[in-house]
Amino acid sequence: MALEPSERPSKSIVKFESMLKTDDVYFFDAEDFEDIIHHYLNNGKVSLAKKAIKIGLRQHPNRIELKLLNVEVHVFENNLELAEQQLDSLQLLDSNNEEIYIQRANIYSKKDNHEAAVELLKKALVLTENDFEIFALLGMEYLFMDNYEMAKENFIKCVAMDEQDYASLYNVIYCFEFMEDLDGGIHYLNDYLERNPYCEVAWHQLGKMYYTKEMYPEAITAFDFAIISDESFIGPYYEKGKVLEKIGKYNEAIENYEITIEIEDPTSHAYLRIGRCHEKLNNHDLAKHFYYRTVHEDPLLDKGWLAITEFHYVKSEYQKALYYINKAINIDEENPLYWKKSGKIYAALKNYSEADFSFKQTVELGNYDLDTWLYWGNVTYKGKDLKSAIQILEQGVEFYPESSELYYKMAGVYLLDNNIEEACSSLTNALLLNTDDFAIFQNEFPQFSGSKVVTDIVNDIKKASR
Repeated sequence: MALEPSERPSKSIVKFESMLKTDDVYFFDAEDFEDIIHHYLNNGKVSLAKKAIKIGLRQHPNRIELKLLNVEVHVFENNLELAEQQLDSLQLLDSNNEEIYIQRANIYSKKDNHEAAVELLKKALVLTENDFEIFALLGMEYLFMDNYEMAKENFIKCVAMDEQDYASLYNVIYCFEFMEDLDGGIHYLNDYLERNPYCEVAWHQLGKMYYTKEMYPEAITAFDFAIISDESFIGPYYEKGKVLEKIGKYNEAIENYEITIEIEDPTSHAYLRIGRCHEKLNNHDLAKHFYYRTVHEDPLLDKGWLAITEFHYVKSEYQKALYYINKAINIDEENPLYWKKSGKIYAALKNYSEADFSFKQTVELGNYDLDTWLYWGNVTYKGKDLKSAIQILEQGVEFYPESSELYYKMAGVYLLDNNIEEACSSLTNALLLNTDDFAIFQNEFPQFSGSKVVTDIVNDIKKASR
């Protein structure tokens, strides 16, 4: 059985490390070597594990367990062909050793042949009573195969065998969430908590599931129980703050976020949340203070830069907003959200050429949101570049063919460009999609809303719909 990384070194490990400092060679039992090797592997000290294997095989050349640990190291280091050759030899000596099948499964997993790995692990299950490790490995293989139902079943077996196995518990929850089976996850966690009522991990995860289902009172109760179980666990305080923020209890939310800062080092996410709460409370100076602390704590957190930029943007302090979004772009020029906000600010400043460039960067970096195309189309036609505006809006329609807003805007731009035929086609499409949105066209292009061309198309659509 492998040692946990946190375990204190045994006498045999102390003796082995003492031996390495001298020219002496001490004798160890084979079991001692196995414990020594497991200790080093679990603590990531592969070179020391290899030394222990080498000396161990000298003293116990026929010990299959030591040879299998040697294979494990070869697999870890991707020496797969050598590992398979050694496994072939070992299988001739002991064909019923489950570890041989486990290591072969690891090799197949490394080669992305997860189906074959699963079959070998199933064979190993038949040969062993100590199947905890195999269930965990099966769970991981099924995750690789995107078979979340089978992954969940195997991780549940791990938790059933060791209810303190939080790694498997997290994997069970992950599977429930990925399958969008929150009700199943809630039922499982409540059942688990019946047996483990002081498990802060389970209470924390249960609260998060309740939050996702918008069951806010239940979420707060779960987070409270998590805090009772472990007052030093910051996760429940932070998540409880999010719930309180969601239901408008901003002062209580701030209290919970501040507790996370008191327990551990401050985080940019906590500062950001506190800033948002103060902004909702109209404590603008405090909001600004915490937004500044957010970006100071983590200059790479895009939400922090966007928050401080938005803070100035909504107050129509466009030059300040531009200053901060440019700082953000200088830090990470590959972030499309920065460029999008830059485009909006330049548009507000009526600097349409710079706005056009910013939205172009936004799209090139992979942001294809509907409002991106609408904003970009706006700034180009307001910048008198009607051909580009039409081209941009047509691209937007390719992504959002059901957007009446795009068609209404496109109809107006075609009219500005005196392309009556295309304007009629676009307006017809817009009206067929949503007649209620005609107000968008009227507000943005009032000079055309009462024209004969537009009026005739509107009347024809109304007649056809009767």
